[in-house]
Amino acid sequence: MQETYIRLVHRPPSDSAGIRAWLFTVATNLARDDYKLSARRRRLLMGNADVLADPPEVIDTVERAEARARVRSALATLSEKERVLLLMREEGFKHREIAAAIGATTGSVGTLIARALAKLAEQLDRTGEAE
Repeated sequence: MQETYIRLVHRPPSDSAGIRAWLFTVATNLARDDYKLSARRRRLLMGNADVLADPPEVIDTVERAEARARVRSALATLSEKERVLLLMREEGFKHREIAAAIGATTGSVGTLIARALAKLAEQLDRTGEAE
């Protein structure tokens, strides 16, 4: 969060009306970068997995991580526009703010959300069947 506001101070968006959407986009990109870095670190640690023990409380953590991984995998099948659309919706952005961030009209945001949710649900159903 701090890095997002630092970027706002150093390089503010040209359109002050869409500042909330700009902040969301920057924060999302920073979080994605952080996730990629964490994933690389996990892969390195898994090379030493034979020295790690599996206590019972780890099982719940692993199951939750697997569920999150399924959702991330399903989200990855969506276009960038659809992912941003759904994430902004979940964060409580208004349709006009979402429209400004993705370059759409305010009237089309509801339809775009419905289509993106349907695609996400279909993908989650597919990955659930594969297990």
